[in-house]
Amino acid sequence: MAEDQQIGVLKALDVAKTQLYHFTAIVIAGMGFFTDAYDLFCISLVTKLLGRIYYFDPTSPKPGTLPPDVSAAVNGVALCGTLAGQLFFGWLGDKLGRKKVYGITLILMVLCSVASGLSFGHAAKGVMTTLCFFRFWLGFGIGGDYPLSATIMSEYANKKTRGAFIAAVVAMQGVGILVGGMVALIVSSIFDHQFPAPTYAVDRALSTPPQADYVWRIILMVGALPAALTYYWRMKMPETARYTALVAKNVKQAAQDMSKVLQVDLEVQEREEELIKDPKLNYGLFSAEFLRRHGLHLLGTTSTWFLLDIAFYSQNLFQKDIFSAIGWIPKAATMNAIHEVFKIGRAQTLIALCSTVPGYWFTVAFIDIMGRFAIQLMGFFFMTVFMFAIAFPYNHWTKPDNRIGFVVMYSLTFFFANFGPNSTTFIVPAEIFPARLRSTCHGISAASGKAGAIIGAFGFLYAAQPKDKTKVDHGYSPGIGVKNSLIALGCVNFAGMVFTLLVPESKGKSLEELSGEANPDQKDQD
Repeated sequence: MAEDQQIGVLKALDVAKTQLYHFTAIVIAGMGFFTDAYDLFCISLVTKLLGRIYYFDPTSPKPGTLPPDVSAAVNGVALCGTLAGQLFFGWLGDKLGRKKVYGITLILMVLCSVASGLSFGHAAKGVMTTLCFFRFWLGFGIGGDYPLSATIMSEYANKKTRGAFIAAVVAMQGVGILVGGMVALIVSSIFDHQFPAPTYAVDRALSTPPQADYVWRIILMVGALPAALTYYWRMKMPETARYTALVAKNVKQAAQDMSKVLQVDLEVQEREEELIKDPKLNYGLFSAEFLRRHGLHLLGTTSTWFLLDIAFYSQNLFQKDIFSAIGWIPKAATMNAIHEVFKIGRAQTLIALCSTVPGYWFTVAFIDIMGRFAIQLMGFFFMTVFMFAIAFPYNHWTKPDNRIGFVVMYSLTFFFANFGPNSTTFIVPAEIFPARLRSTCHGISAASGKAGAIIGAFGFLYAAQPKDKTKVDHGYSPGIGVKNSLIALGCVNFAGMVFTLLVPESKGKSLEELSGEANPDQKDQD
C-alpha cells in the first residue's frame, strides 16, 4: 500500500478540512478524559476529611489522619485499577472495535463513581474497604479510556492538525483537576455555611459535624455526571474508518460511515479491497516483524511515560510544604473539618489555574508547529533544570523570605511537564503503531506510565521521610529526605530526555505512513 495507493476513505480523512465532527470527537473523547482526571485526583481533596471522620482520637492534640497503609490504599488503589484497565481495554479495543469498548468503559466509570460515594456500615474498616473496592473498578474503567480516547481521536483527525486535536483531549485532564478543586470549594462552602463548627483546637469532637460525612461522598459522586452526559453521543459515533477498513477489513462500510461524517460521496475501488489483505501486514505483537519495525518505538513510548509519571505523581512530596509555607493551608488544629476541605480545594484550584491548565493549552497551540519530539525533549530538559534548582538549595527555598521563588520554581516544573511529556507521551503511541495493534500498544505505554505513577506517589512518599527518626511522620520509617528525593527525581527527568531519542517524530505524516501500513516492504525503524 504505497503512499499514492492509500485507501481513498483514509486519504479523505487525512486531507479533510477541520469541521464540526472534529470538534464533536474532541468533546466526546475530552469529556471522558475530563472524568478520568476528576475521578483520579478528587480523592486527594478528601483524604484529610476521611481521617478526621473515621480516625478521630479525642485524646490527640491533632485531628485524626488516615494511617499510612490505609492512605496508600485509598490513594493508590485507583492507580492499580487504571494500570490493569489500560492493558485489558487496550487489547479489547483492537479485538472488538473502539466504539463498542468505549461504551463499556463509560458505564463502568459512571457506576463506580456513584458507588464510591456509598459505603457499607459506619465503621472505618467497612467504609474504607468499600471505598477501595469501588475505586479499583473505577480506575479499571478509567484505564480503558486512555487508549480508546487517544486512538479514536487520532483515527478521526486529519494529518495536519492531528497533534492539536489529541492534545486538546489531554488538556481536558487539566480542566478535570481544576473543576475537582472548584467542586470541593462549592460543596465545602455550602456545608460550612449551613453547619458552622468550631476549630479542632476549640472543640475536638464538634469540629467535625456529622454532616461532613456527606461532603466527601458528594465530591466523589459528581464525577459520574460528565461521563453520563456524553454516553448518548459516544454511542452515536460511528466506528473509526481505520478500524473498519484495516482491522475489520470492510472498506465499503468504512466509506459508508465516513461519507455521512464528511458529507461527501466516497467510492471504493476494487484494488483497495486487495490492498488491505496484504499478508505482510498481519504480524502480531509478539512477532519478530513487530520487534523489527516497532520494538524501539514501543521501548521509547513505555520508558518515557514511565519516567515522566514517576516525577509527575511525586508532586505531593512538596505540595504540603508549599501550601503550608505560603499560608494557603494553615495548621490542621486551627480549622474545622469542612473548612479544611475548602482550603485544600482552593490550593488545588490555584495550582491548576497557574500551572497545570496553561501548560496543556500551550501544547495544543504549538504541537503541530514544533512537533512532538521537540516539545517532549524540551519538557524533560526544563523539568530536570527546575527539579535540580529546587533540590540542591532546598534549605534556601524553605525559608519564609524565599517562598515566592519556591512556588514559581514548583509551578514551572509542572508547567513544562504539561507543555511537554505529560501531553506528548499520550499523543505519540496513538499515532505510530499499526491500526490492529494501536489501542493495545497505547494501553501498554499508558500502563507503564501508571507503574511509574505508583512509584512516584508511594515510593517517594516513603523515601522522602527525614533520616532523623524523631522527625518522621507517624507510621513511616526514616527515608533519604526531601532534598535527596528531589535530586533523584531530577535524574529521572534526565533519563526521560535520553529515552525520548527513541521516539520518532510523527508531525504531518499519515497514520499509515508512520505505522508502515502504507508500505508493507518497509525495512527499518525511523
